[in-house]
Amino acid sequence: MSDKRLCVFGEVLFDHLPDGARVLGGAPFNVAWHLQAFGQSPCFISRVGRDAEGAKVKTAMTAWGMRIDTLQTDDHLPTGQVSVSIEDDEPSYDIAEPVAYDAIEQAGVNAGCHLFYHGSLALRADTSRQTAEHIKAHDSDIVFVDVNLRPPWWQHDQVLDMLRGADWVKLNTDELSLLSASADGAAFMAEYRLHGLVLTHGAAGVEIITADGSHIRVQPTTDAAVVDTVGAGDAFTSVMILGLVNDWPLKITAQRAQAFASGLVGRRGATVSDRTFYQTYIDDWDIVV
Repeated sequence: MSDKRLCVFGEVLFDHLPDGARVLGGAPFNVAWHLQAFGQSPCFISRVGRDAEGAKVKTAMTAWGMRIDTLQTDDHLPTGQVSVSIEDDEPSYDIAEPVAYDAIEQAGVNAGCHLFYHGSLALRADTSRQTAEHIKAHDSDIVFVDVNLRPPWWQHDQVLDMLRGADWVKLNTDELSLLSASADGAAFMAEYRLHGLVLTHGAAGVEIITADGSHIRVQPTTDAAVVDTVGAGDAFTSVMILGLVNDWPLKITAQRAQAFASGLVGRRGATVSDRTFYQTYIDDWDIVV
């Protein structure tokens, strides 16, 4: 286990599916869940409502061994939720607003983060955005921003402002095209003075570009069984973070991140509650937990 403190900021929510099922998730929550499984004990900074779903979040985190000291409780706003519907065989998402993760407060956080991860959805509201910006400016050595553009909950200039001060950014090619006129990864990285850019290409894999000239591409294994691609990007991100804080060579980090993401898509859901699933990677990568 690394002694470098990891902080994960953002949404935890329930996806409400058409069949009535409710699935716990949210990109930051998924990343924190995986990091916990890999023995990292991340500080998860979020907020839930004082409601039944908020209680379920705390129960799930506690059972998984996650710390809940920076999981805030809101007396007025509900726990986050997304209503998923299917139209013409395509899923659509209704992201509730306002919810508890829109109101993450600075009070009591005192993160002191070696690496600070956040996405873009939880920064749609002023309170959470100001808290994240405070942590980035005062309490973080490395800032990793995971761009997730969810219409209508993003504004072009606001997202670009969010990237200033980041060290690493992850986004997909469509998001790059929306944010950059050139859609050129190297130019985008130079413009925002990033240390590294993780650019995902869907089924074609992932491209990693760094300021020192490294350029690495990894692809999913062709024989990987695909059951559910939800959360594959979060799985990749979690191992990228694992590699950064443990000083793994970048190429090895990218290969391991892709291997883990390929393994996850063979399971249903964005997280896995079976610890034996993670143990293979822990053993292969010589992780001390």
